[in-house]
Amino acid sequence: MTGQQFEIGVLTLSDKGARGERVDESGRIIKEMVADLGTVAQYQVIPDDEELIVQTLVEWVDKEGLDLILTTGGTGLTPRDITPEATARVIDREVPGMAEAMRMASLQKTPHAMLSRALAGVRRHTLIINLPGSPKGVRENLEVVLPALEHGLAKLKGDPSECAR
Repeated sequence: MTGQQFEIGVLTLSDKGARGERVDESGRIIKEMVADLGTVAQYQVIPDDEELIVQTLVEWVDKEGLDLILTTGGTGLTPRDITPEATARVIDREVPGMAEAMRMASLQKTPHAMLSRALAGVRRHTLIINLPGSPKGVRENLEVVLPALEHGLAKLKGDPSECAR
């Protein structure tokens, strides 16, 4: 591994959380789990509003230059679950293996995993990954992709080393 430290953003999408009616346990878990990967330079809890999500993601990539953005919430089937649509609007290319791996691992625990619409993709040199909104779902899904993050982020930053061992 590179040992490189990355700038990370944690974006929680929750109408109740944004109104102060719910404590953001999922965001807290993400921050704890990525502590060895780098610094959480941006953290916000905002409502499930597509334009606001797009605006925040674009700002964190284009102005703040974050290396990694992890969203939590809004990946299901309710009418307010629009995180994947907002993410699709801002990414340049998808990283489908990450979302597939999360769903595959989650399916071992619950058939509801097949209802997840989470995306992962790249905007410029920033990796954006949608995680579920529940603390348990966040932990289980982030555990799946965490081992690949350091390598993937180093590659996005231009690491020229060979991938093969």
